[in-house]
Amino acid sequence: MNNQSAKGIALIVVGGLIALPILGITLGWIIKLLFPIILIGLGVVGWRNNSKVLGGLMIAFGGLMVLGKFHTWILLAIAIALVAFGVSHLNKRKY
Repeated sequence: MNNQSAKGIALIVVGGLIALPILGITLGWIIKLLFPIILIGLGVVGWRNNSKVLGGLMIAFGGLMVLGKFHTWILLAIAIALVAFGVSHLNKRKY
């Protein structure tokens, strides 16, 4: 891809992002969801490039953000696992 193509694609993307709210389409929820994942990814890249402190901080901060966004689903998964574990203990046969 040459320089002109990259500029053209960037202008199309920026123009599209400006036009979407005018048309009533919002992407805020996607950006709020992707930001912590991108932060974790950048932390992993930093960790692999021997920047352990900065990479670890970015991974931890991104992880906390993900926990904040998905805490209901995480708690539901924990509750289901606990119920399944309890049922499996009740179904064990005693010889």
